[in-house]
Amino acid sequence: MDSLIAASARALAAGDALGALKRVALREDPPALALRGIAMAQLGEHPRARELLRRAARAFGAHEELSRARCVVAEAEVALAMRDLGGSSRSLAAAEATLEAHADRANALQARLIAARRLLLLGRLDEAGAALSGLDAASLPPALSAVAELSAAELALRSLRTGPAQAALGRAHEAAHRARVPALLAEVAEARATFDRPAARCLSADGEQELRLDEVAALLVSDTLVIDACRRGLHAGNAWLSLARRPVLFVLMRALAEGWPGDVDREALIECAFRTRDPDDTHRARLRVEIGRLRALAKPLAHIEATARGFVLRPGGGRRVAVLAPPIDGEQASLLALLTDGAAWSTSALALALGASQRTVQRALAELEADGRVRSIGRARAQRWLSPPLAGFTTILLLPASLPIE
Repeated sequence: MDSLIAASARALAAGDALGALKRVALREDPPALALRGIAMAQLGEHPRARELLRRAARAFGAHEELSRARCVVAEAEVALAMRDLGGSSRSLAAAEATLEAHADRANALQARLIAARRLLLLGRLDEAGAALSGLDAASLPPALSAVAELSAAELALRSLRTGPAQAALGRAHEAAHRARVPALLAEVAEARATFDRPAARCLSADGEQELRLDEVAALLVSDTLVIDACRRGLHAGNAWLSLARRPVLFVLMRALAEGWPGDVDREALIECAFRTRDPDDTHRARLRVEIGRLRALAKPLAHIEATARGFVLRPGGGRRVAVLAPPIDGEQASLLALLTDGAAWSTSALALALGASQRTVQRALAELEADGRVRSIGRARAQRWLSPPLAGFTTILLLPASLPIE
């Protein structure tokens, strides 16, 4: 490695992308191309960075598999920053194996961290936890240790384990301070600020109240029957009943909970569950069927009784009832939560993260764009979507997740 390449690599490690470019900007050899690609990524020029890293990977010879593997890992991180989540993870796994075989432990762990962060974005929390469980962040270089602790903190936050999340963020701050990378320090500070912002609203007989993340966690482990409108289910102590795949039943349960301790009129239930203002006998018959299904599912936690005008919710064990509502209402809340991370998302990546079809996401984006809440850049396959940050509250509870909150 010549002196200019070594100096450029040291500048990149310190977060000085411009200093690194000054040394290799006019060079076309594979190591220079790779360093230029990483520098362009640090400057936010992701498409150009990806092109340079691919050129570098092709330029390294067959006997330079270690260098090619490093380029693959760097390109995977750029793809993550571009929210290109649809590609196969096999090339990254193969690169990690190559790096391990050549005893390049730091870059191998970087590859594992990239895979874990991708899983977090997709809401596959169990797989992300498995990927992070084998990492010993304390033994990593400071910058990698900060990223590992940030990922562990996000995993804990998405599962509403606020104690472990705060501990991980404390370790991330210490590691970022040792690394002396301003971008890492800013990211840790932003993550720590989520604890002081409202995360949800609690609707009960006492009125509406904003809750922080620690207050949400305390509510969910209390003896209150909580109708969780963020994850679409019912909580009562350690019991959890998911209604995520039963949208009509969840709408009925939420309406009954918002009317508690009183009853809710049949016409109101029909209107909110079936979206009609002109109910007939078929709607009333369907309401009886759906209420019967809801009774059977919710029986361990609550009873639903008929009254002269409608139905009333009777929680078991004399529990109180509360609705945990997201900080913003609307069917596009999770979509907005993903877009407010500051990255430019493609429609396919949004569909993958939300577990929805691309056509559904396209319709939602068109509605949000008409309301001025999102904007697009580029066209056709290069089109990306952005949204301004939703200031004043955290969107942790709006992000997709495959696990119930424990």
